[in-house]
Amino acid sequence: MTVGAREPRQQRSRQTRERLLTATVDMLAAKGWSATTVAAVAEAAGVSRGAAQHHFPTREDLITAVLDQMFEQMTQTAAETGLPAGPDRIAAVVEQAVSIYIGVPFKAALQVWAAAASDEALRELILPREAKLARAAHRLTVQGLDPTGVHGEHAHRLAQITLDLARGLGLADTLSDDSRRRSQVVAAWVEQVKLALAD
Repeated sequence: MTVGAREPRQQRSRQTRERLLTATVDMLAAKGWSATTVAAVAEAAGVSRGAAQHHFPTREDLITAVLDQMFEQMTQTAAETGLPAGPDRIAAVVEQAVSIYIGVPFKAALQVWAAAASDEALRELILPREAKLARAAHRLTVQGLDPTGVHGEHAHRLAQITLDLARGLGLADTLSDDSRRRSQVVAAWVEQVKLALAD
């Protein structure tokens, strides 16, 4: 087989994999863990079950791939998002932290975490990935709040509180649209962080 013939096949394989991962996130968020099987995801993605199982032989393979992709996307998006200088920086950092925990990917991750709480094998797969995601979110938030490193441990604590607050806001948003209250809470927290980091 020539290189030119392999390339379209590899591209189709990548596209199939992406469709499966996207369908998994959407299905987890909308229908939950028990409904998100490889067969159901394949159907939602418009992919044959055999093709889905070629990429992801088990549901655990599929879920860990989704979590790995979420980590990569979060870190890439945060790295590409330029933060403003000056007084608007803190607001942008807090909003960036909240954005990690709002929306479909977090709702999907919640379903996995809930299932892992009562499934030891799944928990062993998920814990290292969840810890990696948490460390990356914390590092990005610290860097945003304290780009020069002058606030040290104080900035680390504020970053952790910011992420805990963001996670709570994400949980509140899972059952109903909480955007109005969330914007008020975020604005109030931004003011507190500004005061805490004032020189």
